[in-house]
Amino acid sequence: MEMVPSEENQFVPKEGVFWSCRQSIFDEMKRLSQIQNAAEEPRVLCIIQDITSAKTVNERLTLNLPASTTLSKLYEDVAHKAGYVNGTFDLAWGNTPDMAPLDHSSEMSLSDSAFEPGGKRNFLQLTDKDGEQPQIASDESGTADSSGMDDSSQERFIGPLPRDGTAGCSGDYSSPSYSYSSILNKSETGYVGLVNQAMTCYLNSLLQTLFMTPEFRNALYNWEFEESEEDPVTSIPYQLQRLFVLLQTSKKRAIETTDVTRSFGWDSSEAWQQHDVQELCRVMFDALEQKWKQTEQADLINQLYQGKLKDYVRCLECGYESWRIDTYLDIPLVIRPFGASQAYGSVEEALQAFIQPETLDGPNQYFCERCKKKCDARKGLRFLHFPYLLTLQLKRFDFDYTTMHRIKLNDRMTFPEELDMSPFIDVEDEKSPQTESCTDSGAENEGSCHSDQMSNDFSTDDCVDEGICLDSTSSTERVLNSVSESCELFSVMVHSGSAAGGHYYACIKSFSDGQWCSFNDQHVSKITQDDIRKTYGGSSGNRGYYSSAFASSTNAYMLIYRLKDPSRNAKYLAAEDFPEHIKSLVQKEKESEEQEKRQREIERNTCKIKLFCMHPVKMMMESKLEVHKDKTLREATEMAYKLMELEGVVSLDCCRLVKYDEFHEYLERSYEGEEDTPMGLLLGGVKSSYMFDLLLETRRPEQVFQPYKPGEVMVKVHVVDLKSETIASPISVRAYLNQTITEFKQLIAQVWLSAETMRVVLERCYNDLRLLCVPNKTLKAEGFFRSNKVFVESSELTDHQVTFTDSLLWKLLDRHGNTIRLLVLLPEQSPGTLANRTLCQKVGGDSDAPFEGSKGNRKSVEAILEESTEKLKNLSLQQQQGSSTSDSQKSSDASDFEHIESPTQEVDSNSSLCVAADNRELENRLRATVGGAGGASSDPENHFACEERSDSEVNNDRSTSSVDSDILSSSHSSDTLCNADSGPIQLANGLDSHSITSSRRSKAHEGKKETWDTAEEDSGTDSEYDDNGKSKAEAQYLYFRAEPCSQDDATWDTQKCLVVHVDKRITLAAFKQNLEPYVGVTSTQFKVFRVYANNQEFESVRLNETLSSFSDDNKITIRLGRALKKGEYRVKVYQLLVNEPEPCKFLVDTVFAKGMTVRQSKEELLPQLKEQCKLDLSIDRVRLRKKTWKNPGTVFLDYHVYEEDISISSNWEVFLEVLNEPEKMKSMSQLAVLTRRWSPATMKLGPFQEVILESSSVEELKEKLCEISDIPLENLEFAKGRGTFPCDISVLEIHQDLDWNPKVSTLNVWPLYICDDGAVVFYRDSTEEPLELSEDERNELMKKESSRLLKTGHRVSYSPRKEKALKIYLDGGPAKDPGQD
Repeated sequence: MEMVPSEENQFVPKEGVFWSCRQSIFDEMKRLSQIQNAAEEPRVLCIIQDITSAKTVNERLTLNLPASTTLSKLYEDVAHKAGYVNGTFDLAWGNTPDMAPLDHSSEMSLSDSAFEPGGKRNFLQLTDKDGEQPQIASDESGTADSSGMDDSSQERFIGPLPRDGTAGCSGDYSSPSYSYSSILNKSETGYVGLVNQAMTCYLNSLLQTLFMTPEFRNALYNWEFEESEEDPVTSIPYQLQRLFVLLQTSKKRAIETTDVTRSFGWDSSEAWQQHDVQELCRVMFDALEQKWKQTEQADLINQLYQGKLKDYVRCLECGYESWRIDTYLDIPLVIRPFGASQAYGSVEEALQAFIQPETLDGPNQYFCERCKKKCDARKGLRFLHFPYLLTLQLKRFDFDYTTMHRIKLNDRMTFPEELDMSPFIDVEDEKSPQTESCTDSGAENEGSCHSDQMSNDFSTDDCVDEGICLDSTSSTERVLNSVSESCELFSVMVHSGSAAGGHYYACIKSFSDGQWCSFNDQHVSKITQDDIRKTYGGSSGNRGYYSSAFASSTNAYMLIYRLKDPSRNAKYLAAEDFPEHIKSLVQKEKESEEQEKRQREIERNTCKIKLFCMHPVKMMMESKLEVHKDKTLREATEMAYKLMELEGVVSLDCCRLVKYDEFHEYLERSYEGEEDTPMGLLLGGVKSSYMFDLLLETRRPEQVFQPYKPGEVMVKVHVVDLKSETIASPISVRAYLNQTITEFKQLIAQVWLSAETMRVVLERCYNDLRLLCVPNKTLKAEGFFRSNKVFVESSELTDHQVTFTDSLLWKLLDRHGNTIRLLVLLPEQSPGTLANRTLCQKVGGDSDAPFEGSKGNRKSVEAILEESTEKLKNLSLQQQQGSSTSDSQKSSDASDFEHIESPTQEVDSNSSLCVAADNRELENRLRATVGGAGGASSDPENHFACEERSDSEVNNDRSTSSVDSDILSSSHSSDTLCNADSGPIQLANGLDSHSITSSRRSKAHEGKKETWDTAEEDSGTDSEYDDNGKSKAEAQYLYFRAEPCSQDDATWDTQKCLVVHVDKRITLAAFKQNLEPYVGVTSTQFKVFRVYANNQEFESVRLNETLSSFSDDNKITIRLGRALKKGEYRVKVYQLLVNEPEPCKFLVDTVFAKGMTVRQSKEELLPQLKEQCKLDLSIDRVRLRKKTWKNPGTVFLDYHVYEEDISISSNWEVFLEVLNEPEKMKSMSQLAVLTRRWSPATMKLGPFQEVILESSSVEELKEKLCEISDIPLENLEFAKGRGTFPCDISVLEIHQDLDWNPKVSTLNVWPLYICDDGAVVFYRDSTEEPLELSEDERNELMKKESSRLLKTGHRVSYSPRKEKALKIYLDGGPAKDPGQD
């Protein structure tokens, strides 16, 4: 019989080979069936606490088993995980330890033994058996035979057991069925990059490293997201899972990380924060551990990245050693020791220095518990266990105590591709396995490298996902195995830059083919070993102190090694090996990517252009037309028709699209006969923005569209009527640039005026009016462009005979171009206003009848105004006919307008209102009726002076005037603008619509020129009066017309609102005087506030400035109150209440003047305080002092003079302090300090007391404090308060937060810097013992202090601004602090 060798190298009959193979196949099928059934059935989470010794009491074992597992199998698995011999220990319920232990040999399932499945934790205790401790399993023990446990462990999915190559690790990037290079054309590496959101390069580097870690990636893939339990947007593991799937399957060059950062709870501002990659790694791992609680991945991070070390102190006399066990997730390696001039040259050298012990001798001797005395000792660290994935952080960021700045150490530090860690494990601890398992309960924060423990008391490093090939042997075996193996480098995270900022990228090796690649945000490229060596940093051959300053700033910052162990090293899961939920996710992301690709394709073929439409109802509308390039013009017109909501308003046949220039308001061309042309061809290609726009033009059914040809220019023609002084709305005319002026006039004459007498004026830009008078000159030569604005006039008047700039046409156009429309809100009618207003009387009537209450009064005024209309017309004609030939006379006569003031100002009750026969008498009678209190009288010499305006005085920033022709319409050639034809409209202050004023120029001061629009020196504002006491508003005339606000215009109450049309070259002083009739008081008794878009109001106080900064429909609020004169300042007075919860209380607004003494200001202030605040104060018991925000400052002495001794500014603020005794401050050399006693025995702060010092001596301050407190000088301690007055601080923190008893002799040096009045000083008795508080008393006091500080608003941190901490929010976003603004 022929024999063949079997697997055991024994010879068996050839016929038996078939049956042997068949049986193996059946066994494999049975095993796979068991695995499948185990995966589908409920699982039981068991957490076991080993209480057999004090050394193991803090260790936890975690098993996640199928519910069908028997109790006997449970004992086997626990023995294997704990490293004990099965049968030498018992398992008992943790919550009821008095119950009998679980049966060792029972075949009862866990579900039948009161274990709760479904993720609920079942706590067990591992106890001694028969009073004897468990036996430690040896290498020969069957429980430690990994090969023997292989199959069973796979059946029950219980943790980090070894896998063979068929268990979820078969695929990699070079799989023939799934090749990146076959689907990626943009990157030859086959990898996908990550988009940098702004400054998220540190995040990208870490994410790529985790993605290229097979064990981490596979474990993440095996975790399944339950959408019913958590929002996918805030689930960090799910978003990482999606990102990893996209990195492995996407066809893009780079993908976004915004979904991941959104799951962190970050907003867009976080993308602009630079952070440390090592810090991110720790924070992200903590977040994942929190999210993975009670899952199979609960201990994944610890299984992969956690190591152990011993922190010990050994007595050199008796050998006694005190120690504790710490865990770490990374090892920080010092680049250059503190104070050393030379850096470590390699990672091995730095690791050796890390574990190098130090000797504690001399004053640092260690108190030995065994020797009972201080002895020399050796203190150091010993590595007990290295993690499977070893992370080394090279500490390149340091602090330079010479410059007091953070620095980066760029010294050269080499690192090997393979790192043997066996020399760094202590032999003594290696031989002592129990030592390694001992932990100290307080070891989390006491001197550990990185004690990253989970908050769960039952966390351990023994539960891991089934997809990770990790050893699950005992702690002792891990140490022994790791010693014999080396680690291979696979990730280098590189930092380029300085300590102030820089850039991260990662160099990562693929475990599939060993190829190194550079992952630099969205760019991925292949690199070589030479590129890796370039990240060592430093310069060749120099390791001196200054080598870092001249070295390259690009160097390695974090290194990650993986343990070389074929039985544990995993491979990347290929796409065909993905779990079902990952396959579904891949399909979902693929469909999403395809949809995005289709949308992108549509976007690439979509023309996006601005669309305008003159809507018949909604006026000019603007939108964005997005049309596919293959759509025809007819289809695009229909889309625009619907977009502009013209259905039911205009028929589609009455609409067309034309090429339009919105900036110049120019119709470039129409598209006749091109209705079937594709838009892509018509617009000149597909673009996201164009240099032109489209206009949806509409017409009435009976009209015909006018063709617009390329090369034509648009001209907006305004017809001017000099007789009525009106300018018509524009009519659009199309012309050619090569037309002459004569041809252009003939074109216009076809519709409007006679070409023979026509004058054409081109407005090229603001205040640039050009008369086109050369007949043969072309429009192009005259400066015409795409869109133009012209004014045409043709009349029989002689106005065309005078120089253009002196003509009535020029003056009318100049007024039209500079007039703006303002909305003015009048103040509420205050008590006593009517009594102070003008009492208008009837002609020959009762002089005591008030204006407001009498209808007859209004009629008499109307009669006067109507009569004055005819008189003023005659006056204007006489002035024009009798004008002089001189330039000054021409300028005065051509623009003289009568000044008729409204009947609102105070007049003599005996004044007569009889109408005189001549103009002067009429003018004087009108002035007597409505004369202003602001300086106007019947004296003809008091009329406005002639104004001469040059081009330089005009602001050149105005846009095209929006004043309609009806605004400028007037029935009076003299521009009286009295609305005589309209009925009386009652205004808020009792005035009617006939009270519309217009200033006029006077002949009294012809030839005189008055200039006063320069800033007043040494004044916070400008006076309304000149040096002679005359109103500056009378110095010039500029256009002003007011009318009640209509319902359409008003955003305010129409009863209080005026619409004012005014020349924006008018000064604020003249504007205010024109408003006097409507406000009801003189211009010195009200203030003007400009209202901005956010409804903020700012007072306009510069009376000599014009309104050139205002534009159409700006809002103005009028408030009653005295306006400032020259040298006056508005001052806000606050009361200083040092011992009140709110120490700053507003009192009044007042006015201080330049040259006034402090005492004089107090004399004026005290009556105001008595009237408005009911404060009856003595002048010798109040003081004024500087106010800086809420801080009291310099005390102002009575003899101080404003602007000489005290600097003062507009809207100044000052403290008023009421004194308990007469003022003690007599000299500026004195210093007023506010002191407050702190009593530790009562945990209370005393009231503020002021101390007056004659000098800046610390000794004098202490002596003064001794006088008021009776504390002996030698026991007195003081400290300067911090922050804003009153420098509140918690009584629980005052003793440690303040710098008590500074070692200085004067107050004006560091750290005190007390150089001005108002400083706060706390003091105490150093011998006073602090009050001992119980925990409850302390908590109660803490609540009271928190409430007190919250009410006073002193929860401010006084430390310098810190860098923003890196946080990941598990609840989806940061919690808002209600105490913060």
